[in-house]
Amino acid sequence: MSLHFLHAHPPAAGELTEVAPGVFWLRMPLPFQLDHINLWLLKDGDGWVIVDTGFADDGVRASWSTILDRLDGPVTCLIVTHFHPDHLGLATWLMEKTGAPLAMTTGEFLTAHAVWHEVGGHGARFMVEQFRQHGLDETLLARFATRGSGYRQAVPGLPEHYQRLKAGDNATVDGKNWQILIGHGHAPEHMALYCAELGVLISGDMLLPRISTNISVFAATPEADALRWYLDSLDDMARELPESTLVLPSHGLPFTGVQERVQALQAHHEERLQVLENSCEQAPQSAAGLLDVLFNRALDTHQTMFAMGEAIAHLNYLEKAGRLTRHRGADGVIRYSRLKQ
Repeated sequence: MSLHFLHAHPPAAGELTEVAPGVFWLRMPLPFQLDHINLWLLKDGDGWVIVDTGFADDGVRASWSTILDRLDGPVTCLIVTHFHPDHLGLATWLMEKTGAPLAMTTGEFLTAHAVWHEVGGHGARFMVEQFRQHGLDETLLARFATRGSGYRQAVPGLPEHYQRLKAGDNATVDGKNWQILIGHGHAPEHMALYCAELGVLISGDMLLPRISTNISVFAATPEADALRWYLDSLDDMARELPESTLVLPSHGLPFTGVQERVQALQAHHEERLQVLENSCEQAPQSAAGLLDVLFNRALDTHQTMFAMGEAIAHLNYLEKAGRLTRHRGADGVIRYSRLKQ
């Protein structure tokens, strides 16, 4: 079964499209090359549940104000899939505006606070040192140091309390159970929501139809095998979900074809891993030195941050799989070499 898209076009700004009984799709802009995020409204009796919030800018706030004014009941809960700014950015603002409680996983709630406060290995100074060890040149490092992490600008305020959701829980909305599925690799404890009665998965960033979600290793967990965690999470989805499941992704169009999409993502990452492995055969290579190999396009500063994290994730995977070895040179830079057969 190939990917099938039920809607050729997204809803217009400020509009809602019903994609399943009681499940509505809205789209908000993002100020990046990836220029949008899909958000979801679930009918909940006389009220509504919001899933993810959008990026914190005035245009998104204005769109939300228009939508909230048109709803025929109160917002009963705000669910956030993970801590990234396009998902959590307006959580505090929406909580204040609607009075609704926030529900998310503990891993995402605490990571948001660590990143916002730049503690526990999170923040620009830790990132700069990590990228220096992986061979990034001083000019780019200076840009990162000046730019900072950017998280506080993208998430102006953080909630101080929340309702915890964890793997295996069910969130009951309008009498229907939405099972909490936890995925790893993209974020520490990313939450997706699956309703068997409706045959619908709100996948967040874990399963996207056209692009592969960013899988990065950053300074707080430098040895993490994030790509392995992500691929294992995809395997779980493919095994547990029916092929007919309607996937509601955070980016792109809703689709069916879970198993085919998982297979395509696995093949994509294995192809990238093979390219990196081959590139380390003739001479040791750093993560920074492999950016052109992995991405083969010009990258701005924002994109370079994610590209470095993704390159390190792929190299960690290859090392832990016994396909590369790593060593630190006299210059302090970590480089990888292909194992001799």
